[in-house]
Amino acid sequence: MTTSAETLEFQSEARQLLQLMIHSIYSNKDTFLRELVSNASDALDKLRLEAFRDKDLQADTDDLHIEIATDPENRTLTVRDNGIGMSRDDVVALIGTIAKSGTAEFLKKLKETKDSAASQDLIGQFGIGFYASFMVADKVTLLTRRAGSDEGVRWESEGEGTYTIETVPDLPQGTSVVLHLKPEDTEDQLFDYASATKIKQIVKKYSDFITWPIRMTEGEEVVTVNSMKALWARSSSDVTEDEYNEFYKHVAHDWNDPLETIRLQAEGTFEYQALLFLPGHAPLDLFMRERKRGVQLYVKRVFIMDDCEALMPEYLRFVKGVVDAQDLSLNVSREILQQDRQIQLIRRRLVKKVLSTVKTLMADENPYKYETFWKEFGRAVKEGLLDDHENRTAILDICSFASTNDPEKLTSLREYVERMKDGQEHIYYLTGESRQSIENSPHLEAFKAKGYEVLVLTDPIDEMWVDAVPGFEEKQFQSVAKGEVELDSDTTDEQKEEFSGLLTWLTKSLADQVKEVRLSSRLTTSPACIVGDTNDVTPTLEKMYRAMGQEMPQIKRILELNPGHPLVSGLRSSFTEKGESEGLAETAELLYGMALLAEGGELGDPSRFTKLLATHLQKTL
Repeated sequence: MTTSAETLEFQSEARQLLQLMIHSIYSNKDTFLRELVSNASDALDKLRLEAFRDKDLQADTDDLHIEIATDPENRTLTVRDNGIGMSRDDVVALIGTIAKSGTAEFLKKLKETKDSAASQDLIGQFGIGFYASFMVADKVTLLTRRAGSDEGVRWESEGEGTYTIETVPDLPQGTSVVLHLKPEDTEDQLFDYASATKIKQIVKKYSDFITWPIRMTEGEEVVTVNSMKALWARSSSDVTEDEYNEFYKHVAHDWNDPLETIRLQAEGTFEYQALLFLPGHAPLDLFMRERKRGVQLYVKRVFIMDDCEALMPEYLRFVKGVVDAQDLSLNVSREILQQDRQIQLIRRRLVKKVLSTVKTLMADENPYKYETFWKEFGRAVKEGLLDDHENRTAILDICSFASTNDPEKLTSLREYVERMKDGQEHIYYLTGESRQSIENSPHLEAFKAKGYEVLVLTDPIDEMWVDAVPGFEEKQFQSVAKGEVELDSDTTDEQKEEFSGLLTWLTKSLADQVKEVRLSSRLTTSPACIVGDTNDVTPTLEKMYRAMGQEMPQIKRILELNPGHPLVSGLRSSFTEKGESEGLAETAELLYGMALLAEGGELGDPSRFTKLLATHLQKTL
């Protein structure tokens, strides 16, 4: 007995996405079928795995397949599978709402993007799956029954903001998606999708590699229209670039071609094959905690799991693809995989292969691929400098950084080392929130004046890895804002003697703010700057820890003075002539505040600073 239909509203983000689909923002509408076939293939994979793990599951697994039926008279297209199916809750969660993280950000960016090509790229990053149906259909009906359940579900929508859902009996196991097709409009790339010839053409182009039979009825005969050959098991010479691209879109749920394809085959004590891809765009959830990561794991062509995290480290979470192992047990769990020796060995090989592939891109005469890779994934890759000690050198080798050598072009560390001045012992760097703030920093003055190149590090992760990584090519990393820097200092012993009294008094006067006041060798035009001790946490990292709720003790830093600046020499003369005074103490406080502001820091008492500044300015009039 059928229950009465319930009308529900789509989640707001899903409603907006449907409207984008209905108004055909993506020109190649043929790909809707690839999405539906890919979903059906996933459902069959999941049923076979579930039936293997649960021997009591009441499910028919004798003839798992996908069926496509066209009805030109009624202008419908049906895609059926006898896979895992869905419960009522599954339907509401997977279709009535968008459970994928980053949806709101995706829609925001899409609205801001006027260029249609850029809009397509964004859709590719998101992967819209089932919603693609509304590019070609003005109504979609879904019938489904989850394996092991007695109740089926009917879902229907015209994509106008609501959908109906009801419980129905006597449905076969699996899912049927019935598309009530829009009229043909070839000018808008809307073809006759009720034509069996057109559908076979699309399947051959986009879904030939699907390992389940895709069947259609031709007259009295049922024919399988795909080859069902696993791409990773075929010789690379027998696979075209288009086939790789379509397989990537299937496993990554992406509408764009991959940036690079990586194949790996291991033989010997244990055998496996891998087909991996570097995407051309970073997914919107790349830096979100709830994201899924990992590659698909098969054992002897049998699908085991979708996101096998044990095969790919966190910092390579954007890598997509398939690993097919020959010697693993089919009955493996995520927990078992974490400890499995073979999985660990496979992982090590995969990581080394990915990193060596990126290095090859780096050395390629056409720099586009590497530049795209680094722009999209560089921030994530640098996380490996903290987590993957074994491959740290290889990771450093594929990193690129902005530097003072060129305002636009990035540099590798190897290129930096080749350009180092004679006698230079360190790779100099400065971290900060932006290139502009770093380039305006007083810490860089002497380095610029003496021609030393400094790396410009602006990613939050840079604050952490530079302290954890000792160096590169036997050259140590050295912050220009930490410790004492020796740059053929012009400061003489005579100056040190002349300023010793002032420095002692300033250290005492500013004791609440700084641990020491000393002369600087890193300043040429600014009167003062604030630096950290060699092992101090940087102010930016301190802010990051506090933002995460981690308590941090107060870190006093060092105030360095430029002995050649008129303000500093005037301060020394005044102290020598008049000794300590309230006015001199206020000038010292202003000097410290100016140095703090110059590096982008925050004043402890802004109102007091402005009052002191106003008073001192008034005296100059």
